[in-house]
Amino acid sequence: MENIDAIFKADLHTHTYYSDGYHTPAELIEKAASAGLTHLAITDHDNVDAIDEAIEIGKERGIEIVPGCEISAEHNGRETHILAYYFDHKNTELLDYLRNFRKERMKRAEKIVEKLNELSIELQLKDVLSRVKGNGSVGRPHIAIAMLEGNFIGNYYEAFSRYIGDDKPAYVKKPNILAKDAIDLISRSGGLSFIAHPGKSLRNNNALFELIEFGIDGIEIIHPSHSEYDSEYFRDIASQYFLLESGGSDFHGGRINDASILGRYYVSEVKLTAMKNRLFTNKV
Repeated sequence: MENIDAIFKADLHTHTYYSDGYHTPAELIEKAASAGLTHLAITDHDNVDAIDEAIEIGKERGIEIVPGCEISAEHNGRETHILAYYFDHKNTELLDYLRNFRKERMKRAEKIVEKLNELSIELQLKDVLSRVKGNGSVGRPHIAIAMLEGNFIGNYYEAFSRYIGDDKPAYVKKPNILAKDAIDLISRSGGLSFIAHPGKSLRNNNALFELIEFGIDGIEIIHPSHSEYDSEYFRDIASQYFLLESGGSDFHGGRINDASILGRYYVSEVKLTAMKNRLFTNKV
């Protein structure tokens, strides 16, 4: 978390039940207000359905909503998440891509359930889909929750450590868009692209610098998975390459038990203003 003494708090990484979060947009905004946040980006995975609803609710609660999305991408064979901000969330090209990718997510979920069945985990796809809101993006967290509530595992994280985590028996890889293409898509929709939580996988390899060459706009500096060293390391890189900085709690809620992080991870007004200025510059 940035060491700032100000009322302004912008959490630029949260999720609702339109992807793998637990709460409705209204519930999330209420919790954000209670946590002292003034600005909130809802960055659902490969889904923008919460944005319009959140903007209206945010006006009522005095919280400015930043249009966001976390796009699942791939670089050098590894999954890489790209955060998009301030894009046109009604852009036809973007919506078409997200719609098609959600269909691929569904196919993946079906394959994972089939593999679990082969492992004598008698989970049904309908048990998973009952936890997905509307046109929401189905993902492994939905499967993990369904497994837990079906008493197939002892806790949420066991689903990943034993069954559906990377390289586990029921794992199925997502057919992600290439990171460069994701960055270009965000740019064409008028938005800014950021590397999400790079401390998880990008600190000690060349992938980070390759993404910078692709034209990424910024780096997520503040994240619960980042140590102080990580944050300083990525902040130095952002400064060196004239990149923007973002950050947030990556809050999901529910059985993930991360309620305590909301309001603790945020960026200052200076960082958000820099993002808006970059948008203005790009349009000139």
